[in-house]
Amino acid sequence: MFRRILIANRGEIAVRIIRTCRKLGIKTVAVYSEPDLESQHVVYADEAYNIGPGQPSESYLNIPKIVKVAKASRAEAVHPGYGFLAENPQFARECEAAGLVFIGPRSKILASTANKFGSRETSARAGVPTIPGSKRQLETADEAENEARRVGFPVLIKASFGGGGRGMRIVKTASELRGKVLRSCCFRGERSLRPLRTLLRKTPQQSTTHRSPSNRWTKRTSCPSG
Repeated sequence: MFRRILIANRGEIAVRIIRTCRKLGIKTVAVYSEPDLESQHVVYADEAYNIGPGQPSESYLNIPKIVKVAKASRAEAVHPGYGFLAENPQFARECEAAGLVFIGPRSKILASTANKFGSRETSARAGVPTIPGSKRQLETADEAENEARRVGFPVLIKASFGGGGRGMRIVKTASELRGKVLRSCCFRGERSLRPLRTLLRKTPQQSTTHRSPSNRWTKRTSCPSG
């Protein structure tokens, strides 16, 4: 069991983690931006450290600063909550390099899930069922239409490197696919495609796990990346 953890998040997310840690007898370290000085998570934690101005890129997304505070506060682990740096492989990697336990997937696992095709391959190797769809990146309208006809309309088309719903579009016909939808969903020039009807039946979930001798932490997201 950890004795002290740093929570790399704010607000209700951080408060819920702090509440659980209190029940387990774990000391908590909060971080906050200047506008969040009087936020509940700052008051509720055992310790709190200012990590910069209100702009998230200079505070809650500042990896070197958060890792530095974690080390200075003698935290043994870092809990990212969700959002911000929770799915950032670089953050997990920096924590690992600093001798901190990242409460979540290992950096290598996070990196593999950034690309939707890599995520599908990793899931398939682990025996996890995946949603039928394109097995390679689609670069042209012809490729996208052929794949859509193979799996059957309607389909969901999205960027293979997208996240949080960015670049995700429902496509019902070939003409719609060849129109503005295909152009507007482009993100880093790479696309993937899945049948919409499968998504309507259920919400797929990614599940990745961090293991240690005495702890098992499971992180789940409802992003339909399978």
